[in-house]
Parts: sequence; structure tokens; C-alpha cells
Amino acid sequence: MDRKIGVVGLGYVGLPVALAFGKIGALAVGYDIDRGRVRELQRHFDRTLEVSEADLRAVDMKISADAADLRSADFFIVTVPTPIDQASQPDMSIVFAASQTVGKALKRGDVVVYESTVYPGATEEDCVPILERESGLKCGIDFHVGYSPERINPGDRQHRFESIVKVVSGQDAKTLGIVADVYGAVVAAGIHRAPSIRVAEAAKVIENTQRDLNIALINELALIFGLLDIDTSDVLAAAGTKWNFLKFTPGLVGGHCIGVDPYYLTHRAERAGYHPQVILAGRRVNDQMGAWVARECVKQLLAGGNGRTVVILGITFKENVPDIRNSKVVSIFSELRSFGVDVHIADPYAKPAECEHEYGITLNAIADLPRADAVILAVSHDQYRNGGWPFIVERLKADGGSVMDLKSVLDRDSAPPNVRLWRM
Repeated sequence: MDRKIGVVGLGYVGLPVALAFGKIGALAVGYDIDRGRVRELQRHFDRTLEVSEADLRAVDMKISADAADLRSADFFIVTVPTPIDQASQPDMSIVFAASQTVGKALKRGDVVVYESTVYPGATEEDCVPILERESGLKCGIDFHVGYSPERINPGDRQHRFESIVKVVSGQDAKTLGIVADVYGAVVAAGIHRAPSIRVAEAAKVIENTQRDLNIALINELALIFGLLDIDTSDVLAAAGTKWNFLKFTPGLVGGHCIGVDPYYLTHRAERAGYHPQVILAGRRVNDQMGAWVARECVKQLLAGGNGRTVVILGITFKENVPDIRNSKVVSIFSELRSFGVDVHIADPYAKPAECEHEYGITLNAIADLPRADAVILAVSHDQYRNGGWPFIVERLKADGGSVMDLKSVLDRDSAPPNVRLWRM
């Protein structure tokens, strides 16, 4: 493989990609606009905790915040975020800005591959015109494009970039072959060649849409079983003994993928004249779960007396990662505050400055948390799981209170007698 790779965006997705190509000496540059992030990586520190210091030290990688350094690459991989806005519409501004940057570095013979989540058609219809405008070159003649959906799962030590089957696509057969060869040089799990860029784009959004809908079903069941005073985990354990029952659990659906990707598909569907029913229904169910948990917590407080102090453990979107993007714990916090509840929140992974900037939430250190009338175990970080009931009880007032175990990780049979346990 004689291509020189330029990775644009060094977050959860881009850094593992850059490292993989760095290991085989194929990385020309890893580029990010965040100069603080670049300085950290140059000091072999990854704030996302996806790559270890030892791994970064073991590979000689050029990391830069200078867009001019991208000119040393001839194969560009764009791995920047594609979030949604407040109206749940795709926000393509970052990928468009990255396209402008790459366009200025393009030369004849170069290839640009997007890994960012987009709606079907976005690469060729929306990104290519930007590349052409900025480069003065013609796509399909002077340079070529492809799409290869990212499948990074933050915090997952088993499914890594090199060990996940890589879907690739190109605008023509020759480009597809180049893209497949480039990724095949570092991905041991194998390459799947999609027949078109639009197919690869669509595959990305339905992977997480399918998971979103399955979780929405279980979340709706939790709402129903809550009204019927039936423990959802008990029902799922019983139903799960059937060989073809899909094992999903209720929970908050946040993060940068599952709670976002479906909106990219529904946006494109509506542009084509179809209003999705099932997908958006699932989104409505999942988006309401934080507020539902908060209201259930208020009921617990009222049942316990006059107390109104609540401690929330965890704000990241999943366990053992520092990522707070699209955290649905925030909706619990906000809903409780709207009821006049005194809410405090702690998380060993989240960065206080980011929580303050993104959500206006001040994190507490564990040692500074007040004794509470109710504790919400929102994110099952190892520190919380390993601490078990002694750790949880230490957060409650002396006479006990309510514990809301959103992930059902606490041993129900070991609950202290002065604790009212609630599970989704």
C-alpha cells in the first residue's frame, strides 16, 4: 500500500484510525483544529481514553493543527462529528468545514473518504461540490471520493478499529479497489465492498436506527410495566429464555450515534417526500425517558416524606468513558430542577469544564456530595458497580431513602431495609 494517509479529525473515531495507519508507516498526518487536543496527543495523552499512552509512544505519528500539513497526504479520511441541532435536524457544518479544508489540500490523483455519519447522498451531492470549489479540480477526473462508515464503540476494548469488518465504497470500480486496499492494509477483520456510496451511507444510519428502535420497544415496555407494578428485568429474564428473543434492556439513549443517526435518515426520507412513522415513534419514546425517570424520582421523594435532595451518579452517555455528548442524564437533572428539587451530580470520568460549558451543570466531587433523600445510579461506571450497596448507602441520609438503579446493576436481594429500590 503506497498511499499516504491524512486523517481529518482526531476524536473517538479519527485517532484509532490514525494510529492504525501510523503503525504501518502510512500516516502522513493526523489533523485536528483543536490545538489543545493536538498538544495533548503530541505529549501522548488521549483525553477520550480510547488510546493508551504506551500505544501513542510506540508509533511515530505527525499530529498537527496546521492545515498546510495535509498537502503531504494523497488519501484523506474525514472523521469529524456530525451532530443534530436543537430541532433534531442534521448539523453538517463541521463536515462541510472539513471538506473546505481538504479541498484546499487536494491534488490530482487524490482520494477522499468520509467516515462521518451522513444521510444517503450527502457525500456526492453535498460534499463533492465543496471539494471541487475549493480545489478547482473535477471529481471523477482529477480526484475521487468514497465512503466508509465508522463503527467505533467508545469504551469497547473488544471491538476495535482493526477488529471490526470495514464497509467500503467508491464512486467507481477503480476507486472502490483503492479504498478497499487501503483499509485492508490495517483492518484484519475483513472488508465488505458496498456497491455504491449511497448504500454504504444508508448502511451506517440503519445500523444504529435498528438498535434505537429495539431499545425504544424495551423502554416502552418499562413504562407499561411500571404502571402495572411489574419488574421489567424479571420479565426480560423470563422472556430471554426463548432462543430467538433479542436481549435488549431499558435505559437512556444518548451519545453521538444511536440517539443521533436516525434523524439523518428521517431527514433524508422527508426530503424525498416520506414521513417516517416507526423510526420517529421510537425516537419520541427514547427521548422522553429522562423526564420519566425524574418524575418517578419525585414520586419517590413524596412517598418518603418532605426530603428534596437528590444525588445523581454519572453524566457521561455510557459507562467508563468521558464522553458527555447528547447525555440524557442531563434531562433527568433539568426535569428534577423544574420541580424545585435540590440536585447534585458527580462523575469520575466527565470533565467539569465540559459539563459547565455544554450544559451549565457544575459537577461535584464524590467527597463533596451532600447526603441525599434519593440517589439515582444513572451510569454504571466500574467505581459505582464495584462500590455496591456500601457506596450507595453512604450517599443517602442516615435514615435511608430511595435508590433508583437505572441499569439494574445492584443486587436487589442485598438492599438495606431502609432503602426503597426502584428499577427501570
